[in-house]
Amino acid sequence: MNITNLLPEGVRIAVSPLSWVNDVLEDLGRDIPLETCLNDAAAIGYKGVELGRKFPREVAVLRPLLQSHDLELASGWYSGELAERGVDAEMAAVAAHAALLRDMGSKVLVYGEVAMMTPGAPLDSPMSERLIMPTADLAAYASRLTEFAKRLRGAYGLKLAYHHHLMMVAETFDEISSLFDRAGREVGLLLDTGHAAGGGFEYARLIDRFGDRINHIHLKDMREPVMADVRGNDLSFNAGVRAGMFTVPGDGNVDFGPVVRFVRNDYQGWLVIEAEQDPANAPPRPAVTRAFLHMHDLFAA
Repeated sequence: MNITNLLPEGVRIAVSPLSWVNDVLEDLGRDIPLETCLNDAAAIGYKGVELGRKFPREVAVLRPLLQSHDLELASGWYSGELAERGVDAEMAAVAAHAALLRDMGSKVLVYGEVAMMTPGAPLDSPMSERLIMPTADLAAYASRLTEFAKRLRGAYGLKLAYHHHLMMVAETFDEISSLFDRAGREVGLLLDTGHAAGGGFEYARLIDRFGDRINHIHLKDMREPVMADVRGNDLSFNAGVRAGMFTVPGDGNVDFGPVVRFVRNDYQGWLVIEAEQDPANAPPRPAVTRAFLHMHDLFAA
C-alpha cells in the first residue's frame, strides 16, 4: 500500500527510530540493531527516518547506510540550552549536529529546550515539578531563539523547528503562544500531536494560530487513560513512557483529521510517525505498520 501517491506535492512520510530504540531510556530497545529499524522502515514504505542514538554521526558512513535502504534523513533532535546561555555558545554547541544534517540533505533542525529543567534527572521527576519560565524572561529568550534561528539558516541552510514538549518550557498552549508571539518568524514550529494532547490541549489550536510557521510534524498518539493515571498519580515522564502513554497514530485517542486537512492545503515537509514505547510491549514493525496504514486510510478518505 503506497501513501506517497496520496500526499500533496512536497510532503513525505518518515518514521522515528523511537519505536525501536528509546533515546533516553537505554534499556528500551537495547538489543535491537539499527539495521532492523532501517529494514522495517523501508519495507513498510517509509521514505525517511530521523536520527536516533544508534545512528552513526559520520556522513561517509550514514549516507551510504541510508541510501542502501532508499531512505532519507528527515531531521534530528538537538538539545538546546538557549534558556540559559547565549547565541554564540549555542552556535558552537550545535556545529557538528547542524553540519551533519546539512550534509545529509535535511532542511530542518528539531530544537528541544533542555535548559531550565528540574535538576538531576528531569524526565524521572514528577510531572508537577516541571520548571516554568517566568514571563519576564520570555522576551529575552525569544530574542535569543530568533537570532539563533537566523544564524542557523545562514550558516547551515537549516530551518529551526521548535519542539513543544512535556516537561520543557513550552508545554501548554498558552506557553507556546506566549513564546511564538515574541519570537521572530525565523523560529519555526514543530507540531507534535501527542505532546499537545499530553499538554492538555487540541493540537488543531496550534494549526489555527501558527499554521504558517509549522515546518515539521510529529504524528504521535496518546492513550488518555494512561495519561490520566500519570497526571493523577504525579508520575514522571519516563514512567509514563514505560506505561504506554504515547503510541502510534490510530492506537490512542487523538483525532488526526485536522492535521490531514492542514497537510492537504497548507503544508510542505516531512510527516514523522513517532511513538515512545517499550518495544517489548509494542513490537515495532507491527506498530509502525498500523500507523502507516492508518495515515494512508485518512489521506485516502
